[in-house]
Amino acid sequence: MKNDSVATMVVEACLKAGIREYVVCAGARNMSLIDALVSSDDAIIWSHFEERSAGFFALGRSMDSREPCAVVTTSGTAVAELLPAVIEAHYQGRPLVLISADRPASFRGSGAPQAIEQPGIFSQYVEACDDVTSVEDVLFENWAGLRPWHLNVCLEEDEVVRPVLQKIEEFQPLRSNFDVTDLVHFFQDHWKGFVVAVGGLEPEDREEVFGFLKEIKVPVIADATSGLRELLGPYLVADAEQVMREFKPQCVLRLGEVPVGRFWRDLENTPEVRVFSVTRSGFSGLARESAVLHGEVGRILRGLGEVGELGDTQDILVANRRRWSQTQDLLDAYPDSEPAMMRTLSIYATTAQSLYLGNSLPIREWGQFAQRDYPIETVRANRGANGIDGQLSTWIGMTHGLDDSWCVLGDLTTLYDMSAPFLLDGCEASGRVLVIVNNSGGKIFERMPRVKQMAPLTRELVLNHHQYPFEKWAEMWGYDYAVFKNADEIEIESSERVQVVEIVPSQEQTEAFWKAYASL
Repeated sequence: MKNDSVATMVVEACLKAGIREYVVCAGARNMSLIDALVSSDDAIIWSHFEERSAGFFALGRSMDSREPCAVVTTSGTAVAELLPAVIEAHYQGRPLVLISADRPASFRGSGAPQAIEQPGIFSQYVEACDDVTSVEDVLFENWAGLRPWHLNVCLEEDEVVRPVLQKIEEFQPLRSNFDVTDLVHFFQDHWKGFVVAVGGLEPEDREEVFGFLKEIKVPVIADATSGLRELLGPYLVADAEQVMREFKPQCVLRLGEVPVGRFWRDLENTPEVRVFSVTRSGFSGLARESAVLHGEVGRILRGLGEVGELGDTQDILVANRRRWSQTQDLLDAYPDSEPAMMRTLSIYATTAQSLYLGNSLPIREWGQFAQRDYPIETVRANRGANGIDGQLSTWIGMTHGLDDSWCVLGDLTTLYDMSAPFLLDGCEASGRVLVIVNNSGGKIFERMPRVKQMAPLTRELVLNHHQYPFEKWAEMWGYDYAVFKNADEIEIESSERVQVVEIVPSQEQTEAFWKAYASL
């Protein structure tokens, strides 16, 4: 079967399935696929030389548009480079499509160059794998457009394709059905202590969730990615771990994505706490027994009707006010500590149209210590099957065409994704600010009791200490650069050019802050 027929059929099927954007990593094997895409007036094409970053960029595009985005690779280990992004898309419930060129099926198991076992390489992390060997193959059968999908296309290295001519129809993803009866019953035990944990939300769900929270008036633990953190006023819990440890509410209602805080992991060890999750991803986020209602969060809450005020039966919010006040005092006492510099950054970031938070420490510190008076319209993050993988690429993909976009990453996270700026050339936007919190390694591990007990050499290996600044990296890509080593120096203004802002917190003040914070 000639490549032109197969490639044209694949591209037509993809367009019909609603896939408009394609991130192309060109190679000898996938040239006919690329030619078919270029021949189509309906395809939007991006280009990158490195598959791993390309996968996360495509994930970012699907986060922005909430529509399918595809990555097109050549054969061999190029396909394997997509696995991290596929895993992330699986747990987020994003329609990331993988189109991998492959050698003809007769080469499988032969050990021939660029011949690996590509069908099934993504295992359970894709909804299905279509192994395409002819134009008769049926593609995207029963795809709801809510999970990753793999097209593995067997091709030779020849032929030029004919134009794609098929009329493209509008793609409509399936909507989930749900029954709210169990959720209504869950509210009946609210008198035992009731807390709502809000993870990442889709923009269209936020208004409904906010109205629901104002109605029930209970303590709320809200991730920055909920988009509601700055709107909750006195109902926002200052320190989730302390609240869950001290008050032990017996009912936790989770709305949206799996929360990032440590308190959520600790629920594994408290099976007496009932947990009910309302989530578009369908994942419970816990290994122990809990209830899950799978569907669009706002739509489910609308289906509940009026719930009424449940209230704060444990007086958590009274103690919460004291905790907020004590925390602010500590931030003022240690202004050059990492948490305090994060608060200062958050004040400057109120000018941003969107904010992307990368890896574990920035997303947690932002949630705990950022200003809480002025909301940012869009706040996003990857859930983080590996906390530092592909974050910069995802931000770039998510914010194409969006001015005044901020990204806050750790130093190791940035080092892990240093080829990502190659993708910025085609992304139209001004006012981009990339903040790198450079604390010389993986400091999130430093506060773990187990790490503190390790031998010095072992601890050094775990923390990945380094002394690399980012000025030359910013210069290589042609970006403006500034470095700030104390809070008084920080000054960030909007610019047409990309700005790289390196923040170097005081290690001494950071250690003192966390010691004092632990004793509150």
